[in-house]
Amino acid sequence: MRPSGRRPAVDCSRRPRRSGYPWRTRPVPCRIGGGGVGGDDLPVGRRVARWRVRRRMSQQVFADRLGKSKSWVDKVERGVRTLDRYSVIQEIAEVLGVDPALLLGTRLPSSGQIAELDGVDGLRAALARYDHTAAVVPSAVLERHVAHAWLTYQHGHYAQVVRALPGLLDATSSRHATAPGGAAELLVQTYRITSAVLVKLGEADLGWLAADRAVAVAGDDPALAGTAAVAVGQALRALGRGRLALAVTVTAARRVAPRPVRDAPAARQALCGTLLLQAALAAAEHGDLRRADELIDLAAGIAARVGAGDDPHHCGFGPVAVELARMVAAIEVGDAGEAVHRHEQVVRRDGWRLLPAEYRAAGLVDAARAYLQVGDLFGAGRVLIEADGIAPAEVRCRPVARTVIAELARGRPTVAGVARLATLVGLTPR
Repeated sequence: MRPSGRRPAVDCSRRPRRSGYPWRTRPVPCRIGGGGVGGDDLPVGRRVARWRVRRRMSQQVFADRLGKSKSWVDKVERGVRTLDRYSVIQEIAEVLGVDPALLLGTRLPSSGQIAELDGVDGLRAALARYDHTAAVVPSAVLERHVAHAWLTYQHGHYAQVVRALPGLLDATSSRHATAPGGAAELLVQTYRITSAVLVKLGEADLGWLAADRAVAVAGDDPALAGTAAVAVGQALRALGRGRLALAVTVTAARRVAPRPVRDAPAARQALCGTLLLQAALAAAEHGDLRRADELIDLAAGIAARVGAGDDPHHCGFGPVAVELARMVAAIEVGDAGEAVHRHEQVVRRDGWRLLPAEYRAAGLVDAARAYLQVGDLFGAGRVLIEADGIAPAEVRCRPVARTVIAELARGRPTVAGVARLATLVGLTPR
């Protein structure tokens, strides 16, 4: 029964009839509520400029504190460059000493509210627990549950993954304590899923912790360490630590498939290619387009050899993944027109619909960012609504997607379907 006087929760999962897990935890729907789009109609860049002046900072001082160039700040404030990543908005808000909602003109939930509503506190508690007391589950059973967790994540059912992970972490950790060699891969994969979903939900610090745990468990095994490094790279990028992410992923790629790469098994090559793509995106995020292009070209060569076959490391690597990386790299360096062009090309490829739902929806959210940067609100709204149809949680639970929704909802004319999405995620007018 819906409580009177309260906005209905948004359930970001499509819950199956049976979870398939032997342990049960309290169901926690991934609900995100909040205030709304409204107040003044100033663009985000103008709000940034207003608060910078209030803090008596020059553009150069502000740029230095952000680790950006004065030109970057100037473009943001003039609206030439769109702020469409929530992590960047959070970093700016921290330097200015304001709530990110003041820059967005929205009442987005704080990380504490997100934790309370989507079950992140349960994951935080699980990661803080060192005395694992779960009964030792046979490896074959755990393998099935880890595989099920990956499948659930790839279908974009993040709330269900969050509910299952505390018990799965306990079970895989207990198994690893009794049989370290045989259970290391299961524990690394569980930490990877944990890190991935936390980064999605805007909890990158906690995601970095889970990824670091995966690295520790992987030890000297190059393949396991490589899969863990994928998670580290994603978390560091989400934290705005592009240079660190670049160093970690390039080093891991060299360990996974020493030169000549073509002599390594196909699965190792695909993992190496995934790490190179992560490194390329990290390079693009701190403005090194030449390095990003070089790394993506290396990954493209690997993808041409191995294709998009078996995926034992759960990387989703292949020619389409390479093209999506080119699109995201173009967004990061401010070439939104190129990003839109690459998006329109990649969705026509045969391999596009073979990607996991989570991967496709994430690519569409990135495409929406590109359309927004070139001022095509209708294009941004169209791909965002398409993403919502593929994996609703990717749009309704991710801060970066909600930032795009907020920008679109503020635009005029309002894009059909965006107003409904804004209401669903709690971005209603003040």
